[in-house]
Amino acid sequence: MAKGVFPIDKLQSIETPFYYYDTELLRETLRSINTEAQKHEGFVVHYAVKANANPRILRIIREAGLGADCVSGGEIEASVKAGFPASKIVYAGVGKADWEINLGLDNDIFCFNVESIPELEVINELAAAKGKVARVAFRLNPNVGAHTHANITTGLAENKFGIAMRDMLSVIGETEKLANVKFVGLHFHIGSQILDMGDFEALCNRVNELQDELDRHRIHVEHINVGGGLGVDYAHPNRVPIPDFKAYFDTYARKLKLRPGQTLHFELGRAVVAQCGSLITRTLYIKEGAVKKFAIVDAGFTDLIRPALYQAYHKIENITSDEPTEAYDVVGPICESTDVFAKQTDLNRAKRGDLLAIRSAGAYGEIMASQYNLRRLPQGYMSDDI
Repeated sequence: MAKGVFPIDKLQSIETPFYYYDTELLRETLRSINTEAQKHEGFVVHYAVKANANPRILRIIREAGLGADCVSGGEIEASVKAGFPASKIVYAGVGKADWEINLGLDNDIFCFNVESIPELEVINELAAAKGKVARVAFRLNPNVGAHTHANITTGLAENKFGIAMRDMLSVIGETEKLANVKFVGLHFHIGSQILDMGDFEALCNRVNELQDELDRHRIHVEHINVGGGLGVDYAHPNRVPIPDFKAYFDTYARKLKLRPGQTLHFELGRAVVAQCGSLITRTLYIKEGAVKKFAIVDAGFTDLIRPALYQAYHKIENITSDEPTEAYDVVGPICESTDVFAKQTDLNRAKRGDLLAIRSAGAYGEIMASQYNLRRLPQGYMSDDI
């Protein structure tokens, strides 16, 4: 399979490791999202900022018209700075601090996705102090499993997220007792890196059941938010650079029974930015071990933690070699045995100085970087500027 296309001569002059973003691919992805979502009345797409908050990335996404899904005060600040309208910002998270709630109130964001009655009471209290009414949606835990890694499943009863379904009516009823919150919606999110549309169908079935129960109590919901979760093809970033947004949105259009006037909100993150980003790292040494060969590179799990944290697979390409392939363990310089990007992966024969591209790293890459071992944080570069 062909390698990705990189401006190798220009990348050679940049200090490694760094992130390289194909902004044209990002824009193509956003066009696909808009094309498919706009086929369905009432579909509203927010970008999950936690996937990648590089300011240039945020501006491109904002220019495409998406809203912002935030899970911290810092993400609200970044979204506002990038120009996202407050009317398109939603704020979720199981542990919202007072200053973060106040920040959302001060910016008059569209909605707080609330995860407990104690949180609802705090939002009401802080809103009252400002003479405001906060719009709230309740995040319900639908107890729907997803075919994905256990660490990124969020919709099971055992997970920390959301309110139990059995408590739905009582928590909605709590809003009637509080003068400074307004109930506007229900929020769900079952996990991440989901490729089986059956998981989303299961969520639709559960939401339909809940809405039927609300109908029996004459409770109308303005907005349904089904979160995100659509995955990407990590094995074939060149062959499948853009996820199947048609199948994703069509699944909800077919299976979810919206009521008249309802809007359906999505919070896509990984599917928007993963494939446009690559971590570029330089080979420091080729080490011949007793039973295997190591390509030791200057990037580590401080730059891309997903393989160490989730045992995640990322395709790796030697973009400066056309020689025959050999099997390598690609490892970094961190003083931890988990600092491994891949084991026994085939690369074009590598030597000191070769550039490797760790693909599909636009999501949960740069944003999760750390300075463990007092390493420098990686910089991000756009293809527009190189």
